[in-house]
Amino acid sequence: MSDPNDENPVDARARRGRNLLLAAALVAFVILVFIVTIIKISHNISVHG
Repeated sequence: MSDPNDENPVDARARRGRNLLLAAALVAFVILVFIVTIIKISHNISVHG
């Protein structure tokens, strides 16, 4: 790993961009799992309730 204190601004910006992209992908995955869970639960309630 490189030392963040020795990093030039271009590398720091690229790393920040990758981190933001990874965070956005993680949030999107969590939202997708939540939506699928709600749909499955509501389907089970309508079938068995």
